[in-house]
Amino acid sequence: MPHHLSTYSPSSTTVQFTVSDASPRSTIASKLVFYVGIIVRALIFAFVVLIDVATSRHHIPDSWTAVPWETIWSSNIGVIACNIADTYIWQVIAACSAVLLYLVVRKGYTEESLLVIRGLGVQTSTSSATYFPSATTRFIPTTQIQDIVIHEAFRGFEVRYYLAIIVDGESDVLVVFPNLLPRRMIVEEVWKGARKCLYESAS
Repeated sequence: MPHHLSTYSPSSTTVQFTVSDASPRSTIASKLVFYVGIIVRALIFAFVVLIDVATSRHHIPDSWTAVPWETIWSSNIGVIACNIADTYIWQVIAACSAVLLYLVVRKGYTEESLLVIRGLGVQTSTSSATYFPSATTRFIPTTQIQDIVIHEAFRGFEVRYYLAIIVDGESDVLVVFPNLLPRRMIVEEVWKGARKCLYESAS
């Protein structure tokens, strides 16, 4: 999936650049597909959990009266869950549940961002592969930033350009958008915008 860049600048001293390989949701059809996908994921998640509970339904304490278990197990979806739970051994159900739950919570795309705040510093962020864990972030104060540069490197037989931050006291540069490594046009646009926000004085 091609990378696309979105820029958010609430003021002249703050700007956030976000690069993602997710499908753009700019049309009504694409938004509809996205939200339908979320609903389908939620339904699959709930059904998998129901099957897991059905596997151990005979061991549910009688004190758990807050949930109408008998009503659930006698419903159509409950009967299906119980049939699946009774047909396969718990090891098979546990393994299949783990795979399905991972696929449900997996995003399927990567999103990385660079937040620049004049006078404070920059923060890099890489989203998690799933919906639950928070993103991995790092903040570098302005006093530790020596420069923001564009480097080039070979990836196989291809020359790739990447944005890097030279941090004072560190031997290695901090690569921005390390997982996506967007194309040169995006790198140059972010480089110009980041330097303008970080170093140029407000007019």
